[in-house]
Amino acid sequence: MDIRKLQRAIVDGLEDVKAQNIAVFNTEHLTPMFERVIVASGTSNRQTKALASSVRETVKERGWPVLSVEGAENGEWIIVDCGAAVAHIMQPAIRDYYRLEEIWGDKPVKMKFDGESKVAAMPAPAGKATTAAKQAAPMKRTTATKAAGTKRAAAGGAKKKPPRKGVTRAR
Repeated sequence: MDIRKLQRAIVDGLEDVKAQNIAVFNTEHLTPMFERVIVASGTSNRQTKALASSVRETVKERGWPVLSVEGAENGEWIIVDCGAAVAHIMQPAIRDYYRLEEIWGDKPVKMKFDGESKVAAMPAPAGKATTAAKQAAPMKRTTATKAAGTKRAAAGGAKKKPPRKGVTRAR
């Protein structure tokens, strides 16, 4: 069995329904259960369901087995198990929360997407949120950052900003 043909079938199924941020990772060194993990995003429950259906149909048309599909009822995170490759189709918020790229992504696979050759995805550095996650999630002050700010103020490190020019404060 040629894993490259199977991963191509999965990626083609994802591209047919306009999946976003497709990432392919070689996992042979991490687990004997499967050789590839493919992660992609859909913008809604309807699109993730359509992506999973397209992957299932494309893989079967090319003669590969689809062992199971999980999560299709909900549509937020659907797993299509094709034996040697597993496709995770997720909505962006779920993908940013679980960050599968950090778990499986130390060996990205080089593939052609929509006619251009590029590395499937580069994993985000450990502990760093992706750009999409930073844009989607508002910045929150944690207890640790609040305490650090209090310590700076007590040490005289925090300075008050001067008011902007032309702006007067009501007293």
